[in-house]
Amino acid sequence: MTHTILLPAPGRRRFLQGAGAGAALSLLPPLALAQATRLDPASKPTLYAHRGASALRPEHTLAAYAKAIADGADFIEPDLVCTRDGVLVARHETAITDTTDVARRAEFASRKTRKTIDGEAHEGWFVSDFTLAELKTLRAVERLPAMRGTRYDGQFQVPTFEEVIDFVAAESAARGRVIGIIPELKHATWFAAAGLPLEDRFVSTLKAHDYTRRAPVTVQSFETANLQALRKTLGKRDATNVRLAQLVVAGGDYDRLRPADVAAAGGKLTYGDMVTARGLRDIAAYADVVAPNTRAVIPLGKDERLLAPTTLVADAHRAGLQVVVWTFRPENAFLAADFRSDAGPAARHDAGSIAEIRRYLATGIDGLFSDDTALARTAIDG
Repeated sequence: MTHTILLPAPGRRRFLQGAGAGAALSLLPPLALAQATRLDPASKPTLYAHRGASALRPEHTLAAYAKAIADGADFIEPDLVCTRDGVLVARHETAITDTTDVARRAEFASRKTRKTIDGEAHEGWFVSDFTLAELKTLRAVERLPAMRGTRYDGQFQVPTFEEVIDFVAAESAARGRVIGIIPELKHATWFAAAGLPLEDRFVSTLKAHDYTRRAPVTVQSFETANLQALRKTLGKRDATNVRLAQLVVAGGDYDRLRPADVAAAGGKLTYGDMVTARGLRDIAAYADVVAPNTRAVIPLGKDERLLAPTTLVADAHRAGLQVVVWTFRPENAFLAADFRSDAGPAARHDAGSIAEIRRYLATGIDGLFSDDTALARTAIDG
């Protein structure tokens, strides 16, 4: 394992028109404030749809976002990468081999290559080698076909960030409720070195859309320098609808990993350092949220059952940070042993997933990412 943030388990690869819009947007200032100040474990946590309803539809498609919104998501998550011609699109990483049908497209066979991204070698096809027009000819496929099937393969395009914003704005107008957006800036240091920096494109896109000028937006990154720079760009926290979330991965061997920007600069800061009480205070100087992997909050024992919670939630709250954990998934392979059924690792266990989420909610987390929005909504609402 290197300092890459494209992690195997347990990690994120393994987690306006009309009266309705006016009514929903009129609620934005109090909602944004509530999100920024909620540190009371007794209040209702926020539900973030991880890559959309990615347990039920191919990730990062409008279909996945639509399902998540219908199932009660407070926020939908588009991870953002950049095309060769400078357009932000929604993919979990710049590699698209596992989530599109590119490998079956003879016209793009020559684009297969090797790249080292955030210290990890990859072979396949990459968003950064395609123009938007070329990318739009591809269709999304399921990342985990053995678990989640292929029913929806080949039906949906890769959406741009602008298309995601327009879609969420339309859903908000149709449903008469505010829907937040929580983008993640992926591989920021790598994209900058490739001549495709993400941050200016991202901020320009937010400013260009009425919805993202007013709706709750939370920006995530596993890196640190880009969030610190965004804090300066965005200005005072009480003067913007945009919050910042520092993603971390901690516990066991993960504690030794470094953010990609820190590693590229020869720095020593590790994620383990970042989740100490002092590290959390440092994060609070620029971010509003710390977002750890679930097992950093309640780790697993050798028998893969849950142990006692760590002090991370309490330490973060003392630093003034919200805690949003990632990622809950409904299949046995991803559940702690306490909550698995005997149907095999690929089988869903809805009751077990709900029970696991509730165990984490009891620690006082402020929000959570889930691949299945409906199950998480049930866990939260009781």
